[in-house]
Amino acid sequence: MSYMLLILEPPGQRAERTEAEGHAVYDRMLGFAAELKARGVLKAAESLRTDTDGVRIRTGPGRSQTLDGPFTEAKEMIGGFFLLDCATREEAIAIARQCPAAEWATVEVRSLGPCFT
Repeated sequence: MSYMLLILEPPGQRAERTEAEGHAVYDRMLGFAAELKARGVLKAAESLRTDTDGVRIRTGPGRSQTLDGPFTEAKEMIGGFFLLDCATREEAIAIARQCPAAEWATVEVRSLGPCFT
């Protein structure tokens, strides 16, 4: 079954790191991804830029709204994701506990499935 680990970071956290600290954190995440790939459970993983480059689109009957980031009302931003193929939910949770980002962010575990269930 497919599971997604969403990395939910506090806004502004990246700006508080030095460049060297940022590279060290990123290198740890790349190492974690390499381990998951070697285990055969990683389908995809990507880091996302900060929400300052993001755009939110909302449409409805007769309206379209575009909101440029940063999104000041947000309590957290999605900093990246890991898409996994795990036998069980418990396996996905165990992997999330091993994720280095759990030390400085929240790692949310979500199963993939249709939006009508």
